[in-house]
Amino acid sequence: MNTASPPGPQDPAALVLDHTVYACVTGSRAFGLATEDSDTDRRGVFLAPAPLYWAFDKPPTHVEGPAEEQFSLELERFLALALRANPNVLECLHSPLVEHVDDIGRELLFLRGAFLSRQAHATFVRYAHGQRRKLEADLRTRGAPRWKHAMHLVRLLASCRDLLRTGRLVVEVGEEREALLAVKRGEVSWERVAAWMARLADEADAALSGTPLPAEPDLARVEDFLFRARRASAESYADQQVVQRRSG
Repeated sequence: MNTASPPGPQDPAALVLDHTVYACVTGSRAFGLATEDSDTDRRGVFLAPAPLYWAFDKPPTHVEGPAEEQFSLELERFLALALRANPNVLECLHSPLVEHVDDIGRELLFLRGAFLSRQAHATFVRYAHGQRRKLEADLRTRGAPRWKHAMHLVRLLASCRDLLRTGRLVVEVGEEREALLAVKRGEVSWERVAAWMARLADEADAALSGTPLPAEPDLARVEDFLFRARRASAESYADQQVVQRRSG
């Protein structure tokens, strides 16, 4: 864990650069859907030094940058969203393209299963319904949906179904790559894509009754992890102060 003097809350870039515990690539590259024009979306988790929470001006819960297409969440915020089965956060945690991980990050990865529960069904499906409405609005106003968004919605619904069936979240699309890219290119009619979405949603609903996932995430394990991470941060800061006093 980094033992440098904690940055002020006004220095969000330093929080990412000096206190990231986990960083990965998400989006199309992690899904196995990247093409020549695909961006590289980077996501990360930083552990804000505990002393920052002792002041009135708290550290940010998220930071955009400092690199392009980079977005990071503070550990507590990340854990809270993961406990709610936020699809983007869970996919980040299961990305096959990990770029950085320290001891805290490794423990976070070891904890991945604690976030998976039947709540994923409601969260994923609710998110999918919202995205479906946007696609249908595009269809009415533009004459066609945004095909890239349609592709990712199909992928999300398939991921939800498979998670409920197996109890495992796999973000790579595998053999479905070419079929999904055909949707992105607009080579599949909206009627066929809509029918595909409806079938996947029905299959996810059917999988819910027999899923091996627990009813709730393991809040106690996650909360214990957060407590220990905060305590380690505070102890690191205290040790640093001792060293500074002795050297002064």
